Order: sequence, then C-alpha cells, then structure tokens
Amino acid sequence: MMKILSKKNSTSFITFLCVVCSWSQNNISFLNEKEDNVTISKHIYGHFAEHLGRCIYDGLYVGEDNTTIPTTNGVRNDIINALKELQIPNLRWPGGCFADTYHWKDGIGTKETRPTIVNTWWGGTTENNSFGTHDFLNLCELLQTEPYLAANVGSGEVQELADWVQYVNFSGTSPMSDWRKKNGKEKPWQVKFWGVGNEAWGCGGNMTADYYADIYKKYATFMSDYTNGGLFRIASGANSDNYEWTETLMKKIPKTLVKGLALHYYTVIDWEKKGSAVHFTDEEYFKTMKAAWYMEELVTKHSAIMDKYDPQKEIALVVDEWGAWYDAEPNQRQSVLYQQNTMRDALIAGLNLNIFNNHAARVKMANLAQTVNVLQAIILTKGDKMILTPTYHVMNLYKVHQEATLLPLKINSNDFVFNNEKLPAISASASIDKNNKTHLSLVNIDPNKSQEIKITISDKKYKMINGTILTSKQLRDYNSFTNPSVVQPKPFSDFKKTNKEIIINLPPFSVVVMQLE
Repeated sequence: MMKILSKKNSTSFITFLCVVCSWSQNNISFLNEKEDNVTISKHIYGHFAEHLGRCIYDGLYVGEDNTTIPTTNGVRNDIINALKELQIPNLRWPGGCFADTYHWKDGIGTKETRPTIVNTWWGGTTENNSFGTHDFLNLCELLQTEPYLAANVGSGEVQELADWVQYVNFSGTSPMSDWRKKNGKEKPWQVKFWGVGNEAWGCGGNMTADYYADIYKKYATFMSDYTNGGLFRIASGANSDNYEWTETLMKKIPKTLVKGLALHYYTVIDWEKKGSAVHFTDEEYFKTMKAAWYMEELVTKHSAIMDKYDPQKEIALVVDEWGAWYDAEPNQRQSVLYQQNTMRDALIAGLNLNIFNNHAARVKMANLAQTVNVLQAIILTKGDKMILTPTYHVMNLYKVHQEATLLPLKINSNDFVFNNEKLPAISASASIDKNNKTHLSLVNIDPNKSQEIKITISDKKYKMINGTILTSKQLRDYNSFTNPSVVQPKPFSDFKKTNKEIIINLPPFSVVVMQLE
C-alpha cells in the first residue's frame, strides 16, 4: 500500500447514475430472482494487515511475554474474538509496500536469532521480525480464515518465492518442508491465495505494465502448485483508473498462470490535503461520498476490459486495497496512518460493499485497509483497551451476504445535492442465503434528509421482516477509548408492509440491513 497518485476522479459515471436515478421517489424492485445464480463470494469481505504503524506490532501482536494483555501466541485475545465474530474469510499479509522489502526467511526459526528489518516505507522503524510466517499462518488457522500472502517481487528473487510456496504448502520431503517441520509445523498450511508482487506500478518497482507482465509470468511459473489445482495467483493490478494496465495484463498473461487481477483504490478527496478523519466540513463530506461512489465506475470499466479477454469470468477482479484515507491523527508519532472512524466511514464501507456485491460475477475478493490501527480500521487499540469502529459494525451486519446468491435490483434513487452537484442518495444490494432468507442492505448518504423507499415485493410472501440499523446522533460521531459505544447497531422498525411492497423510512446517514423470510 502506498500513496496512490491517481488522475482526477471522473464524474461521468456519477452523472449518469444521477440522471437515471433522478426520481421524486426512491424505488427498489427485485429483478429476475437468482439471475445467473451469481454467488457473492465470502472473500469480498476480506481484510488486510500490513507491517505499518501499529497494525502488527503493538496492535494485533503484542508479544508472548506481555503480562498485561491476554494473548494467544502473542496475539491479543480481544482482537481474535472480534475477528472471529466477523467471520473474516481471508487476511492479507505482510503488505502492501512492505511486502516488496520483506524476506520471509528472516521471520522464521527462533525469535531471538531472527535479524531485524528497517521498515523503509512506513516510518523507518526497526522491526525484530518476531511476527513471521508461522505466527501469521497459525493465527489464520485459529481464526479459521484463509491466509493471503503477498510475495516479494520488487526486491526478492524467483527462488525466494518458490521456496516460500514449498515451505508452507509441500507435504513431502524437500529442503523447505523439512525446514518447516524442524520449526515445529509437521503438516503444511496449504495456502491458496498468493499476491505476485504489490503495486508494481509504484512502490513494488515502478514498472511498466509490459515489463511487469513478463516479470509476473516468470515468477508465477516457478510457483509450484502443491494444492491439487487450488493455487490462486493474483497479479498486481491497476492503480485506480489505469485501464491500460488492466488491458495489458489481460492481453499478455495466460489464464493458466493467473486467477485474480488486483485493483487498488482509496476514497481520498485530495492526496496533498486529505483532511481530518473527524473534523471535516460539509463540502469535504460530499467530496468524500463522491470519491466513494467512483468505485462503481472503476469496477464497471475494469470489468468491461476483463470481459473482452475473459467472457466466462474465470479471472477474478480482486480489490485488495480499498477504504478511506485521511490525514493521520495528530500526536501519533509511532502510529503511522492512524485515523479515527466516524459514521462517514460506515457509509463508505456500506456503499463499497454494495458495489462489490452487485458486481459479484467479476469481483470475487476484496480487502479493506486495514485491520487494526491503520486507515479505515475495524479495530483500534490503546494499551490494554480495544474499541470496535463503525466500520466494524457494518462489516458485521453485511456478513449475511457471504456465499449467498445475488439478487439483482433495479434502484431509482433521489439525489443527495450539494452546491449544484448531486449523487445518488441510496445504495443497495440484496441476496438470498441457503436458508432462503433474503437480506437487503441499504445506505443513505444524505446527511440531512430521510429517504422513504418503496420496495416492490409483488407476489413474494414474506411472513417475517426485521431490520438492524447503524446510525448516530451526529454524522461525525465515533467510538473512543473513553466512550466506546457511541455508534452501535440497533433494531430497526421504521417500515411497514403492504400486499405488494415494503415502505422503509431510512434516516439520514444510516446503514440498514433488512431480513425477509
């Protein structure tokens, strides 16, 4: 992960959305039920933990010798329990930009003998490598989540990556598997997801797309698949709206070597002046929502390019870095990219997840940046204290969509208007799970106006309807260490059902998930 110098956000797609959605009444109708049987992959709800600031050290991991905070193998138990509650499907590690400076062999074996590493990308801090491959993969086993390893292509060699794959995946006799067994792990972890480099266009080597495509093929070729066909290689994809990058990789990399193409995009209003996470103006709020809605255009256009070369959608679009990026909180010298998390962030999370759900035929994996104490974190820590952010609660509400069947929607939305600019006020997605329960997730980004939404259900016979809402008294509210429960989910009942429709009154700046059965 790095500061992404993208072009100025295009407004064309947002304008189009507002044109087709400029109705005096919000309406949502279900289209062909279970159309094409598209499954919303649980991996859309993935997370990302980089060696950055206090995400790993003094965040997720506080060390085995810590006597004040309950841990399991040095990882905070309160964080373990919070992540288990979320049912996180995958966790990306060790970067980010850090990945292309990380040498995995320095992070195994006796911790006292491991060499240090200077984190040149994030603060220049010296790390002792006490959290390495075994620590991370054992944590993933504990969380019952799939590890997603980001490999070093920028400063690492092909043999280093080939050895890492063999070390963690090979069950037979070999130098690497024997070394793993010597270090205490008899059976391999069978890691499925592998990122072959990170941000090759920037911190991963400042490569051109043509050059990286060739490098990718070289590295991917020597990643032996010890998982019986399950190895999921992910290419370092585009920065925001660099569609040429996507075109080049899709054209040059054979399907036999790639299963996913990454995309990185952050909700940022100005890279030179990102603004406060908490003390933002109304204008900054609108610009942030505009930047969040831009994800719809990016996913649509990158998907269209991929469709040209892969009409069967065998290669996944993997949005493995997304989220809001503001100026770091003041007086947080050791906490690089530490920021608070308000209701604004909850709306960003809900809006993005709706976009990913609705594009589930192509978007099959995504990773929110980041898990603990960095950027749009779901968890913040301070000493022995831990708080869950509004973004955490959104992820928890939306987990009902994991592995459910997408229900396509037709959405007519009122506009959220500010200074003669407008955006769709409503974002939504829906699915039906294996128990035949329908879930509808709704976001109202308008900070001042409630939205009455008429949902056409026609001949569907729902006997039970309930909802949960996330909102607060003020848009800028957040959970703090002195008051950790300001923003909390609550039961939602402001709706009524008639024979053919459900009428919902969605409050300003709110996220609601409805369950219909």
